[in-house]
Amino acid sequence: MTGLRLGPLLRYVDWESGAAATVWVEASRPCTVDVRCADGASGSSPTFAVAGHHYALVVVEGLTPGSTTAYEVLAGGRRVWPPRDSRLPPSTITTPAVAGGEEAAGQGVRISFGSCRWAAAPGGGHDPVGPDALVTLAAGLAADPAAERPDVLLLLGDQVYADETSGATRRRLAARRDLSEPPGTEIADYEEYTYLYDESWRDPEVRWLLSTVPSCMIFDDHDVIDDWNTSAAWQEDIRATPWWHERIVSGLMSYWVHQHLGNLSPAELAADPVYAAVREASDGTETLRRFAAETDADPTRTRWSYRRVFGRVRLVMVDTRAARVLDERRRAMLDADEDRWLREEVLGDPGSYDHLLIGSSLPWLLPPLVHDAETWNAALCAGARGSRWARFGEKVRRAADLEHWAAFPDSFRTFTELLRRAGSGPDAPATVCVLSGDVHHAYITEPRWPATVTGGPPEARVLQLTCSPVHNSIPRPIRAGFRFGWSRAGQRLGRMLARHGRTGTPPVSWGRSGGPWFGNQLMTLTLRGRNSALTLVQATASTEGARLETVLERALTSEK
Repeated sequence: MTGLRLGPLLRYVDWESGAAATVWVEASRPCTVDVRCADGASGSSPTFAVAGHHYALVVVEGLTPGSTTAYEVLAGGRRVWPPRDSRLPPSTITTPAVAGGEEAAGQGVRISFGSCRWAAAPGGGHDPVGPDALVTLAAGLAADPAAERPDVLLLLGDQVYADETSGATRRRLAARRDLSEPPGTEIADYEEYTYLYDESWRDPEVRWLLSTVPSCMIFDDHDVIDDWNTSAAWQEDIRATPWWHERIVSGLMSYWVHQHLGNLSPAELAADPVYAAVREASDGTETLRRFAAETDADPTRTRWSYRRVFGRVRLVMVDTRAARVLDERRRAMLDADEDRWLREEVLGDPGSYDHLLIGSSLPWLLPPLVHDAETWNAALCAGARGSRWARFGEKVRRAADLEHWAAFPDSFRTFTELLRRAGSGPDAPATVCVLSGDVHHAYITEPRWPATVTGGPPEARVLQLTCSPVHNSIPRPIRAGFRFGWSRAGQRLGRMLARHGRTGTPPVSWGRSGGPWFGNQLMTLTLRGRNSALTLVQATASTEGARLETVLERALTSEK
């Protein structure tokens, strides 16, 4: 009998027509998957096979704009969702009102975002990091169906941890191979990657939340391995290990299946040659393996970045991991084609959006000391102080994870200028926000352009909004280090490093506008017209159970 192994996940909802959505599922065997909505909308798709698993991404059409409708999932003609004994509310699809109507003019969008989520603490045993913010959000919304929900979840990296597995996952690994052999308790192949998604998405409340709130995702390093693509030297060393090829191929395959496909619109899916080839094959494993191996060998073959539109809000999600150029002589966060695409997406159609959001798993603006340390380190590695300092710089780069935008100085300057241009001119949006995670704390910072900058400072409010982790830890010494990084003493130390590395002055200056906040947390942007507000909530434990505590509510822009 056919069952539902994982999902459903509501992924894409069309904000232009209000009439279409996509739902991702994994079934227990080959079958046709149907999604049927209470308002009569429906969709159907046969499963495709990868490594013995059977998936479907169902395009649901005929939805009513401006409505919320419950849906059910059938596999092989048998209803598999919602479970018959479920205590959770029905899974629903909510669509925006069509553009141009009175209702559409007044509607806004609520976007919740965060990164870095352990589904379970590595190694097993007691969870030392407190309540999971995503689980707490899900449980709260399930308990109060009338509560205001996000319109979309942005999951900004480290959705799974291939290099830090839980006790339960390690027991599954030990049942199929010898953990004394590399890569030990880390993930080795595609089948083992499926264990991570099982663990991350099977919590009942989280499963319900992902079935009813659309989600956008992008990878970061731990989705593959810590420090993924830090440098050319790192890449050379890791490629020399006997287990790496299978790990990276499997990592890209599993990301394509579980995360990437759902980021795409129905039109993009229909035009995707890899998706077509995998679906047409009786078994798409080799087709997808070949794609992943070719992508690892030449990252310019594939674009993981994408654009989403939510009414008058544009989201551009940027791949800051696989699109890197690692050659020290031309080191860049984005290769030339990716940089060109980003420029077109950000600067194209001026006046067509009120808010521009750029999703970057890695923060653009860091605590000033950390920024200066990374630019100093990049200069050393490039040979600014000779070969001995270059070797020292590479060791420091890996040990301290110095590989954010600041570690790619030319890219930092180019990206900063792109944001200035995006926020300038008569058609400028009200806000330009870079949304990031990775650094296991939350903060707000706002750049200041010098009055003499060519073209002038932007008219839009430009912000770096960083929110991490959803569920993870940060040692107390690292917390103290981040706080010091914002201090005046830390900034003076940073300038000393910059002078030693001969890095020059950044094109903008910045300081804290809020934070740092430490804990398991989520940020939510509420955007309506040209108005923008930000909320930060943290998951806290009490005698009555976990709850989300609001620690920040702030208007970013307010216009009539």
